[in-house]
Amino acid sequence: MNRSKGKLLPSGLYVYAIFYLSFIYIPILFIPLFSLNDSKYVSFPLKGLTLAWYQDMINNPSMINALMNSFKIGLTVSFLSTILGLLTAKAVTKYRLPGKLPIIGFMLTPLVIPEIILGISLLILLSIINIPLSLVTVGFAHLLLCVPFSILILIARMENFDKSMEEASLDLGENSWMTFWRVTFPIILPGIVASLLLTFTISFDEFVLAFFLSSTEQTLPIYIWSSLRFPSKLPPTLALGATIFIASFLIITFSEWLRKRGANLRSQSSI
Repeated sequence: MNRSKGKLLPSGLYVYAIFYLSFIYIPILFIPLFSLNDSKYVSFPLKGLTLAWYQDMINNPSMINALMNSFKIGLTVSFLSTILGLLTAKAVTKYRLPGKLPIIGFMLTPLVIPEIILGISLLILLSIINIPLSLVTVGFAHLLLCVPFSILILIARMENFDKSMEEASLDLGENSWMTFWRVTFPIILPGIVASLLLTFTISFDEFVLAFFLSSTEQTLPIYIWSSLRFPSKLPPTLALGATIFIASFLIITFSEWLRKRGANLRSQSSI
């Protein structure tokens, strides 16, 4: 019996993949390494291993406040942008809207406007209407930037599932709200999770808009940028970067495990 076999990737693609991944991840791996270095300066050879910089990070109220500010803005923006993106995606994919393509293009405009232009224009607008700069203005700017990403993700997700399942639920007597929660929501849940993660990441590490629209309350990227001028503040910053990197890796690994576990359960139940 002849069995079809997949073609092996050419060796050139393997070399390219190894080079690409090394170019991306090797610089990131230096952050945890130098966060353990018993020296204020980033250089080889290492002078020793220490956890003192992690203690300095914990005992640094300015850094912790900036971290909490970024967390609060990121969580709020990811939640709101995903809700707005979900409502927009549902309207675009379910109803016939006159001028649908121009409307979608207009909503995606922030993706192609340079952030420095967007930041300056928002700063001028806020100064005209006398709204003081704060974390709220930063969050509003991040929301303006993140909603288009959420729309793109959720439109792609909602266009790729069988609409007859919703129609069957409605035919069986469920109302629109319960049909959404019992049928639509479980199907588009991976897209919702992807939207939450992506928009949180974009908001958490966004610098340009926060630079123009923040006041005395700093976000984490602004704090890190201001700390780079002082060598003594660099090691605790590296410790914070290593902590965020490890936490992000664990969260992504756990979410991928949940996704695969859910897919396995669905495949077993279908059998």
